[in-house]
Amino acid sequence: MSDPAASSTTPDASSLDQVAAELGPGGDLAPEADQESYRRRMARRQEVQRQRVGERNLEKGLVLVFTGDGKGKTTAALGLVLRTLGHGEQVAVVQFIKGGWQPGEAKALQLFGEALAWHALGEGFTWETQDRERDRQLVQQAWQRSLTYLADGGRKLVVLDEVNVALKLGYLSIEQVIEGLAQRPPLTHVALTGRGAPPALLERADLVTEMKLVRHPFREQGVKAQAGIEF
Repeated sequence: MSDPAASSTTPDASSLDQVAAELGPGGDLAPEADQESYRRRMARRQEVQRQRVGERNLEKGLVLVFTGDGKGKTTAALGLVLRTLGHGEQVAVVQFIKGGWQPGEAKALQLFGEALAWHALGEGFTWETQDRERDRQLVQQAWQRSLTYLADGGRKLVVLDEVNVALKLGYLSIEQVIEGLAQRPPLTHVALTGRGAPPALLERADLVTEMKLVRHPFREQGVKAQAGIEF
């Protein structure tokens, strides 16, 4: 078997990822014991990485889905919000289901003024609202607001927070969402969060991250929802 660290030939496009995986990330995971051999491996890894980056020159608006039972879905999307605002772009956040409280993120991001449009259009969880038809009406209103931002070329990023939950509860159809995503300008990104993202949405997405629940203080220790952690 050839040594990927010693190879000087340029691999074709289909094998660059494989070569990068074979070379590895370095550190103590690399097998070389002496510095010179390690340096050669990392120099080769740098060369391959530059080729990989150079090949990927396509720019497009992405559909990003954050789902799963673990905590961090909205937090991940709001990290994108902060990053996008930091680049001077405009962002819209529409929160489905949530709305019974003002999260810390909404307060902090007010500093960006009109660059950020934030709408919390739900009235809380189903066990709080106890009115299925009212919930359905609010979700549909939130979706109509979302459509205006999805079609707005001035918004670089649109976050549809907890929209996956609205889909799971039957308050919104996957056909509505897929059609709305298709209305976006070519370079507009959209992040969709919430548990239970349906297969049709996962199939449509460019990026899917599933948060896995391993341990949670609310369930295992009786720790209440705390400012700065849950909201």
